[in-house]
Amino acid sequence: MRKKSIVIFCLVVVAAVVLNVIAIFGLPGALGSKYGGMLDGETGIRQGIDLAGGSVITFQADAENPTEEEMDSVRSIYETRLTGAGYTEARISVGEGGQITIEIPSGTDTGDGSELSATEQTDAAVELLSEVAKLTFQDYQGNVVLEGSDISSAQSIYGQPSQNANPQYYVQVEFTSEGAQKFADATENAAAQSSPNNVINIVMDDEIVSNPRVSEKIDSTSCVITGNFDAESSAMLANQINSGNLPFEMEKISQETVGAELGRDALPTSLWAAGIGIILVMLFMVIRYRLPGLIADLSLLIYVGLICLVMGVFRVNLSLSGIAGIVLSIGMAVDADCIIFERMKEELKLGKTVRASVEAGFSKAFSAIIDSNITTIISCVVLYMSGIGTVTGFAVTLGIGVILSMFTAIVITKFLMRTLVNIGVRNKNLFYNSKKAEEGTVNA
Repeated sequence: MRKKSIVIFCLVVVAAVVLNVIAIFGLPGALGSKYGGMLDGETGIRQGIDLAGGSVITFQADAENPTEEEMDSVRSIYETRLTGAGYTEARISVGEGGQITIEIPSGTDTGDGSELSATEQTDAAVELLSEVAKLTFQDYQGNVVLEGSDISSAQSIYGQPSQNANPQYYVQVEFTSEGAQKFADATENAAAQSSPNNVINIVMDDEIVSNPRVSEKIDSTSCVITGNFDAESSAMLANQINSGNLPFEMEKISQETVGAELGRDALPTSLWAAGIGIILVMLFMVIRYRLPGLIADLSLLIYVGLICLVMGVFRVNLSLSGIAGIVLSIGMAVDADCIIFERMKEELKLGKTVRASVEAGFSKAFSAIIDSNITTIISCVVLYMSGIGTVTGFAVTLGIGVILSMFTAIVITKFLMRTLVNIGVRNKNLFYNSKKAEEGTVNA
């Protein structure tokens, strides 16, 4: 048992080192093209506009007091257009009074393998977003059977789309009187076709956003679109349909090119700060908690590797505020360990064995760790929902850090401490200064 525990402990140390090397520098050899490391420009993190520079464009609604639903429709059509044009890293935020701001980092691939200069990128994006939205309903041959002007509204609903159907998310479309007649004729023709030609394609800016099948003529002022929708996808489709019938135009009020001078200095500086912070935290843990502190350092090393790997694999959009979230999460990563080790010390001072103290420490600290981290995660969710670019970047990185820190404290640290006990560690002086504690008790 003791030899097996020693082998396991050594394997964990090696795995922690390998994890960090892969997370930061990528997979070896030919596999490097799949994942080249966290800082790799093609397979790693995406740099936000404050790190890479880019374009910032602001539009104003040409309407008095536009509603939230109308602005969501505008945002949806802008997202569709930008994604279709290759601006997959663009960030859109809706402000007050009908303003929408679009941030596009430099070096955005336009879809044909080329990259535009910052000025060309700004001009191209303005031209793309200034065009009038075009929504059409088409049959399987591509013939337009309805246009956006034939739609009065579209709404995302959760319920039964028909009498015998199960509750689900669906989109309900309301037609104008003329649109209802066009739709009746179109569905009658579609229903007469055999599968897979019995469809009505909903097309936004020459891109199919939905292609529901038609089984019978629909002679009504409304119809429902069903599919594998969730709350987000059904709301998005409703917004896309509504955006084809916007009651106002969007006017560009500003456009500018942002340089990356701040980002070029901030990224390496922030990485150095993070590295120094990790070293200082490790030293503190060893000095304060001795052998358990060393275990916490190993868990922290695994935590750093995990957060780098997750951010690289999922290509998180990293901004300066996101870096701040990472640096903050590093300090928070050992909070749970501190709570656990203090509980362990209390148990050891009561005369319990090392094994019993380790188990009691984790058991008694568990609820406090969960509560504190859950409240932080809730805060991250609220910040993310704000939709403000710099705030969402901070919320994403901090949220990832908190979740991973819970995993390393509750799972990794506990596993390593149990392994240490199985190796045969019994000396209480390796956990705290037991002699000093006894002297203090006697003097008291």
